[in-house]
Formats: sequence, structure tokens, C-alpha cells
Amino acid sequence: MTLRTGVALAALLAAGITAPALGAGQQPSSLSSLPATGTVDARFLSYNIEMVEITGGRFWRPYGSPGTDRHEYRPPLDLADAKLRTLAKALAPAYVRYSGTWANNTWFADSDTAPEKPPEGFDQVLTRGQWRGAVDFAKATGSEIVTSFATSTGTRDAQGAWKTDTAARWLAYTKSIGGSIAATEFANEPNMIDLTKPPAGYTAADYRHDYATFAAWLHKASPRTLLLAPGFAELGEPTRTLSLRNTTMKQFAVDELLTPDMPQPDAYSFHFYGGGSERCGGKFMGHSAEKALGAAWLDAVDPAIARMAAARDKAAPGKPLWNTESGETACGGNPWASTFADSFRFVDTLGRSARQGVKVFIHNTLAASDYALLDEGTHDPRPDYWAAVLWKRTMGTTVLSAPAAPAPEVRIYAHCLPGRKGGVGLALINTGETAQTIALGAPALTWVMQAPALDSKAVSVNGRQPRLEASGRLSGLDGAPVSGSLTLPDKGIAFVAVAAAGNRACR
Repeated sequence: MTLRTGVALAALLAAGITAPALGAGQQPSSLSSLPATGTVDARFLSYNIEMVEITGGRFWRPYGSPGTDRHEYRPPLDLADAKLRTLAKALAPAYVRYSGTWANNTWFADSDTAPEKPPEGFDQVLTRGQWRGAVDFAKATGSEIVTSFATSTGTRDAQGAWKTDTAARWLAYTKSIGGSIAATEFANEPNMIDLTKPPAGYTAADYRHDYATFAAWLHKASPRTLLLAPGFAELGEPTRTLSLRNTTMKQFAVDELLTPDMPQPDAYSFHFYGGGSERCGGKFMGHSAEKALGAAWLDAVDPAIARMAAARDKAAPGKPLWNTESGETACGGNPWASTFADSFRFVDTLGRSARQGVKVFIHNTLAASDYALLDEGTHDPRPDYWAAVLWKRTMGTTVLSAPAAPAPEVRIYAHCLPGRKGGVGLALINTGETAQTIALGAPALTWVMQAPALDSKAVSVNGRQPRLEASGRLSGLDGAPVSGSLTLPDKGIAFVAVAAAGNRACR
């Protein structure tokens, strides 16, 4: 079946289940009857700013930067930069997550000047001025703060148990400047326990004891802050299997981190990367630009969500799922993470995550290394940034059962349209070589993303290049009106707003 006469909308089926073929004389159901299948947070699509960006330090070296080291020093990010703030504000409402591996061993100085070197047991220093800038950035961009706390040996007593004093000083200063932390994990990716810089001989039982200490302290010290746990790092295959076989890095299983008898989190959190970048052996694991639009790559998040949902059901039943860190690949992303080729994965992963119950999706990063939404040097938007803006404008908080696709190369996701009762928003990707005509059944506005080549860092939206004007306005994002159908080009991405869909679930 083609979609030249209409899209078969699978109103009776949950998203992700193949629709039955229509019999002779049958008509596809309309956008008005798409049922709701779930909801996402109003800040569903959010972003991470690494703690090491705030303090300054060594992060993943961008491809093409001089040198052979995997890391490169960055000075502290200027969070007062007007361009950065303007572009971030266009993604509001959002969570801004100040965390990452480096947060595990960052000491809060509680002074405006940093000591010459961090205290013993820490590797980075966060000053009051730097953190004040981070709090100001969140306020200026309509964002709420998500973070994690230091867990390295400097935070511990003589017996190696985690103490609250470093965390308490940081939280007290945050409150003193009118800031707040909306949600937090105890540690960043505690299953990769060596990265949290624990004492020698640290066990899963030790972690559970420390987590319980943290949970009890947070509940009293900041009762409105959501507790996120366990922050488990998930990977796609074959990277996941190879990582589990790595005997040089100590790892804890997910059921060792959080058990039913422990303090319950407010949301069950995890991270996801489809694989490792070229910096971390990605070439040897089969990841390549040629496979960036392949079904195996696009679908990689599904088993990770299923594993995390199953673990959640055992340890914290009924709690929402949050993906608190995700990007193209771990270790800063591949060279094509900054190109249009990655936008297919980005949009598809957003759609697949929302329909499978993930309430919050935090992209790593806003403006650091190759997987960032913005170029870290110029802050110029990359293709994924424009996709994020269009997602925000068309895909609301109510998730709908998706229309059936005309071919395996076409994927369609449906949400209620933000700010318009009865309206439906659609996100569509076409990885195939043939354009498809999508019947919408009502007048609509469309935004079609294309690029001269998949490896291009420049995209067009409805034939125009989007840009940030000197006035601070985003231009080149005007919707194109269509009377009732959309031509989805080959290797193209489209967002659609059908304001007059009359969907009952969206009223």
C-alpha cells in the first residue's frame, strides 16, 4: 500500500505494533481518532552542560582539533554569552543538567577564587562565581537544574563512607543565591563504579549504604528536589556486550545499585548511547557513517528501554523513566554526530523514547564536542539543534498512537500539538531513496528538513537556511502551508502541525 491516497492511521493499535492491511473498500482512520498512549514531561527534550565545562578542564577533543590525545583542555564556558543563552532559550521549557563523569570528583570551593589545586580526593574545583553563572543561565533560559553530587574519596570519612558536608555546602549556597535543584542523581553512572572515584575495595553494598545516606539527607535538606536513581549507563550492541566483558573496569549490575528495600527514587533514571565513538573504538565495533540511517542503529534504544523498564518494575514499580544523558555515541560522538546524518537518529530516538514511556530525555551536550547541538567554538546551530527546535514547536506532552508508515524506511510519530486543542503534531523521517506522499486529511503547516548531503552541517527548512539573526530572532523556520497532503522527500525529515485535526484525546 502507498500513501498517495491516504495514510493508514493505526488508531486501534499501540505504537510500535505493525498495523494490519486494509481490506477492499476500507478507509484509513483519521488524525481525529488517534488515541492517547501516554504523556511526557513538559521539559521532555532537555540538554546537558558538563560540569567540566563550567569549571574548565579536559573534555573530549573535537575531531580536527590539533593533537592525538582523546581529551583537550577547555577554559570555563561563558554561560553569560548572549548567543548561547538565546539559542538555549529557544529550547525552553527544559531541564539543564549540570553533571557528567567529571562531576563525581568536583569540589565546591564556596569561594569566588579557586585554590591552586583541589583538595585531596578531588580533581576539579567549582567556584561560587562559576556556579552562580550556572544558576543564572538556568533562570535566563527557562530551564530547571538537574545535577549529581561528588562521590570521590574527598567526600568520605576515614572508613570510606560518603559524608554530606561537601554536598550540604553546595546546596546551601545554591539556596542563598535564589537557586534550586529540580532533580538530582547521587552519582553519575555508578554502574561504572571506577569512574565515581570510590575508595579501594568499594563494593555494591557500600554503594547502597551511601545512596541511602544521600537519599535521607536530600529528603530533609531539599524536599522538593526529585531523587533520580540509579543513573545506570546503558549501551547499544555490540558495545554493551564488549563493555561487560571488559575485566579492567569494575562494574555493578543494575539490580546491585537499587533494590526494593532501599529508599525509592522519584524517577528511575538511566543513560543511553548507541555505541562508542571512534575515540573509544567505535570503528572496530561496526559503527560507521554508512550505517547511520540503518534500522539496526535507529532501533538500538528499544532493548535498552525495555531492560530499564524491567529493572524499574522490580526496584521502583510505578516510577517514571528518565533518560538523563544520551547522545549519538559515548566519548564525545562520531565525526558525523554534528551532521544531518545524525538528525535521523536524534528525531527517531525522541519519538521511540516518548512512545515507550520515557518521560524526560536529556541530550548530551548543548555545546561541547561533536555530539553537541551547537558548535562549541562559534555556538552556531547544528542540524540536531534545528530538529530540537521544531520538535519543541510541534510535539506536545500527550503521546498518540502513531500513523502507519507506507514503508519500513518511513517512521512517523504523533503527539498532541502544543497550545492548540484538538491539534496533532507529527514527526516523520524517511531514510529511503523514494519520496512519499502523506495524506493529512486537513490543512496543515509543515517544516521539511533536508541537506545537500548527509554529511552536511548545513540544513534547509522548507528550502530556506535557518539562522539566528543579530536581533536574537530565529529565522528561516516559517511553516509551509499544505492543503491536506505532504511530500516527504527521500532522506528527509519533516514536522507537521495539523491544528484542525479535531483529535478527541487532545482537547
